[in-house]
Amino acid sequence: MSAKILVINPGSTSTKIAVYESENPVMVRNIPHSTEELKQFAKITDQLGFRRDLVIAELEKLNIPFQFDIIIGRGGLSKPVKGGVYRVNKQMCDDTYHAIRTHACNLGCSIAYELANRIPNCIPMIADPGMVDELADVARITGSPLMPRIPIWHALNQRAIARRFAKEQGKKYEELNLIVCHMGGGISIAAHEQGWAVDANNALDGEGPFSPERSGTLPAADLIHLCYSGKYTKEELLKRIAGQAGLVAHLGTTNVKEMIEQIEQGDKKVELLINAMIYQVAKSIAAQGAVLCGKVDAILITGGIAYSEYIMSRLKERIGYLAPIHIYPGEDEMEALALNALGVWRGELKMQEYV
Repeated sequence: MSAKILVINPGSTSTKIAVYESENPVMVRNIPHSTEELKQFAKITDQLGFRRDLVIAELEKLNIPFQFDIIIGRGGLSKPVKGGVYRVNKQMCDDTYHAIRTHACNLGCSIAYELANRIPNCIPMIADPGMVDELADVARITGSPLMPRIPIWHALNQRAIARRFAKEQGKKYEELNLIVCHMGGGISIAAHEQGWAVDANNALDGEGPFSPERSGTLPAADLIHLCYSGKYTKEELLKRIAGQAGLVAHLGTTNVKEMIEQIEQGDKKVELLINAMIYQVAKSIAAQGAVLCGKVDAILITGGIAYSEYIMSRLKERIGYLAPIHIYPGEDEMEALALNALGVWRGELKMQEYV
């Protein structure tokens, strides 16, 4: 049964849109947003109408009729939920609007909701948002009852890659134990045990390995001392965790390809920092091996950094003993969203209600 699907993926500096006829992409576009355009908005949530109208304008420019069975947006960071596909409702939009954690992805559900309401019988959806929480109870505990662990990770891409790998092996995702590592601007690592992500790091707020723009785990007491030093505002310190942290804090850039070129030219500082990131990623992957009691069918590496042979070869040296390693460079969140929507349309996946 065919379906016409509009996919919307708001990012920090662009809004990606795609139109699918069932599995087939009819159109894929990346609408860039300049710093000048975005600086007029005090908060990310203020960009809702601006981005929504740009989606409509792009469809009109391409002469694509505004007629869809499903509009699916990238999920936001409102609160922890189980994985899967959700119908967007007003409660979800309200919760995301008032979410503590701000990111452009928070606009995805609201854009889908507002646009779908303009089309008779069109269903607004999201799938596998960044705060998918399927952690085992033991994984939630920390040394302070004030601060239980909350995962924030690349659930959408990780699960799509895990399902792709399972299909390639002639198996179901729910039959496998996998460690999946997404390496991009942030780095998330999760243990997938027979279809459930029983452990995953908080790749946004400061847990796990550092990445091109995030700090990863920091010494807690030193961070507290820094907070009370009077040198930084709350907003400045939050950026030292995500945005102006990791490699960009050390080197002033997030361009990993350029860093590898500098290493090849003999830059020892860059070499040390890249190798330190690899070292921390390997430690985190090995830790997930303990979560799965060593019963690991495969390790899957994905994200933009997975294109780097320098990084992948050195990472394999450290973790190759754990399980077979498979590399899936890049990410295709647009296809993942479309296939989740299509799965619901065909009755292969259950659409959940957000409460």
